Amino acid sequence: MSSKDQNNFDRRRLMQQGLLLGGMALLAGCRNGQPAKTAQIAWPNQDAPSPTPPWTPPTRQVEPLPPTPGGYYSLPSNVIPRSQWTDQGLIKSRLTSNGQDGKMGKILRITVHHDALDSSRINTRGEAMRRLQTVRQGHITRRPEPFADIGYHFVIDPMGNVWEARSLYYQGAHVKGQNENNMGIMVMGNFEFQRPTSAALQSLDSFVAQQMRRYNVDMRHVKTHQEMAPTECPGQNLQRYMVATRGRGGNMARYA
Repeated sequence: MSSKDQNNFDRRRLMQQGLLLGGMALLAGCRNGQPAKTAQIAWPNQDAPSPTPPWTPPTRQVEPLPPTPGGYYSLPSNVIPRSQWTDQGLIKSRLTSNGQDGKMGKILRITVHHDALDSSRINTRGEAMRRLQTVRQGHITRRPEPFADIGYHFVIDPMGNVWEARSLYYQGAHVKGQNENNMGIMVMGNFEFQRPTSAALQSLDSFVAQQMRRYNVDMRHVKTHQEMAPTECPGQNLQRYMVATRGRGGNMARYA
């Protein structure tokens, strides 16, 4: 077997293993009640958390990512394409009826999430791929309203890699009743209990700022899930960071 054939075989085997794992594990995301440390059902409507104090952002500085060339929905060069973690497509019959056949349209806002699953053991791209497959499987098998695909458009893993999730061409499923023109970005982890890694935060700041510049989104329209709905998502630790990084002197504010 050639090296190329071996690589293709390994990728197919990894995808199959990930889908099997997804069938056994329940989705976590933004759920009712207290987030769990292990995978379980997690949906948009949940109790709002208590106010959290400001959190000083990390001192390490990174440069903003360059503008993305190409068409309106073209994939940024720094993003790992969807084809690297799944060969499954979007289920178009489940797309929200928004008068545009479920298409995103103009991007006017950005929302940040966590998946409410412990990410401390995700140390490789292969492990990140399996997590993506698990989340997607939970989304498309949820009841009573299964999603058309994974609900987020982009996902950031603990190593700082940015992954393509749902195609940006289509409206996401990440803020109930407020998905129109809304880009969904999820950071892997349960940030009620964990702190995001420095690599993940650096990628979040740079990537969100890049998308703000690209689509002319004002900082007022960069929100966390709990700022748009009664939910604990993205967890108290990421929420604190988002308050700081969007404020004066914060990394995201400087890069945008």
